[in-house]
Amino acid sequence: MIAAYLRVSSKAQDFATQRAAVQRAASARGDTVESWYSEKRSGKLLARPELDRLRADARAGHLKRLYVYRLDRLTRSGIRDTFEVIEDLRAHGCNVVSIADGFDLAGPAAEIVLAVLAWAAKAERAAINERISAARERVEAEGRRWGRPSRLTDEDRAKVLTMRTEGRSIRAISMALKVPRSTVARAASASRTVLG
Repeated sequence: MIAAYLRVSSKAQDFATQRAAVQRAASARGDTVESWYSEKRSGKLLARPELDRLRADARAGHLKRLYVYRLDRLTRSGIRDTFEVIEDLRAHGCNVVSIADGFDLAGPAAEIVLAVLAWAAKAERAAINERISAARERVEAEGRRWGRPSRLTDEDRAKVLTMRTEGRSIRAISMALKVPRSTVARAASASRTVLG
């Protein structure tokens, strides 16, 4: 079976660019992608549901070829993890094709290319973390709060407190205000802390 693995890091991103590139590359090689594995998860960890499913399918001998947009879609956690995934796939007869990296991962220099690409992916991940850390420090130095804006207004927080004192459950409040239970629970907990 011919398959493809797509990964983006945030829920705001989509798979359209990767999917279109993979379809074009597969078609140029005379392949039709029969199975798509896609997930919205960070590449810094190997434990990801779709990657796990993909590797299990490869171990079962179901995959002949796997297309990825770039090698860093499989992993960004370093050379050892990249070799682990690629070797696991290869050991079970699955050839990995990277579209945008521009290198043949099956050629004589494949090990060197893999090591360089894996190092570059990990270095890029470190640079992203540094930029995020610098932005956070800047925002906090300006006296602003880091992170997503709160889903609850001050008025909503007051409603949470009132409903809780009336004995309503977190779930009931969550449904009434149309916000996640975890948001209501945090607001209720913060209210208890403030009130002592």
